[in-house]
Amino acid sequence: MLPLFAAHSVRIDPLLALIAALAVDAVLGDPAVLFRYLPHPVALLGRLIATIEAWLNRSELAGDLRRRNGIVTVLAVVGIAAAVGALIDRLAAALPWGGLLVIAAVAVLVAQRSLYDHVAAVARALENRASPAAATRSVTSSAAIPRVWTGRGWCAPPIESLAENFSDGVVAPVFWFVLLGLPGLCAYKAVNTLDSMIGHRSERYRDFGWAAARLDDLANFVPARLAGLLLTLAACVLPAATGGEAVLTMLQDARKHRSPNAGWPEAAMAGALGIALAGPRRYGSELVDDPWVGRGRSQVGAGDIGRALDVFVVACVIEVALLATLALLRL
Repeated sequence: MLPLFAAHSVRIDPLLALIAALAVDAVLGDPAVLFRYLPHPVALLGRLIATIEAWLNRSELAGDLRRRNGIVTVLAVVGIAAAVGALIDRLAAALPWGGLLVIAAVAVLVAQRSLYDHVAAVARALENRASPAAATRSVTSSAAIPRVWTGRGWCAPPIESLAENFSDGVVAPVFWFVLLGLPGLCAYKAVNTLDSMIGHRSERYRDFGWAAARLDDLANFVPARLAGLLLTLAACVLPAATGGEAVLTMLQDARKHRSPNAGWPEAAMAGALGIALAGPRRYGSELVDDPWVGRGRSQVGAGDIGRALDVFVVACVIEVALLATLALLRL
């Protein structure tokens, strides 16, 4: 049956499908009605990882065995995700208007709108000075914002999270789709989910999550630097941001960050806004004395979150414009 359907299918250029998916995500975001009844693909990945981890990361196992089990877990989960992406590609090639299936899949797996909405909700709560308790609940319950107290309030973490997740949730999925198609995008989402769940330095995950953390560093190496560049270009366009300072800060301070990749978009954002990010902060009861990223003021306000969102939106638009240019060059 597949060849018969394929003869009548309408193929959509992958770059055009990607641009359409980014537009759909920007306008609609994740359809809440759909995911009220069906699990989100990333949630399914999370369940798979949690099931395997409970089986292969038992505390009685030796460290070297747990590390090997972690490698097996990464290979299995990433392989399954890539296979699912390849299957969707195959179905899209076989079904009439199957390109719409690819557009829908990509739109679900990028996080432009959801990231914007989470951070904007935090900004609104923080601007409502009459209700600090509501602001605190908004920050600590948001999936996009880490539960971090910097000593300067709640305003810096949303900006840091916006910059880092611009790389992980927007630029990296686009990069891997352009490079390897839908299987590459699905594989990347698996890598990123693995890292967020088991790629920690805690006693429980130090060995088991080693492979996940290292692979995530590798998968984000180029996208993180592209994200920093896009944020810098956005800062050059916006009158309330500074492109030159974004470039200097990124080049000088990106490597100060504890992450080999997150420092690039965070430093670009800090320079663009004329603020300092990272620095000493508290994770629960743990005090971490990180260096500052950025040479601007350390006091960050709710208005700076709004400026950061403007930079984020323009960076997303520039990314789509570059994709459109690439598509035209291929015609």
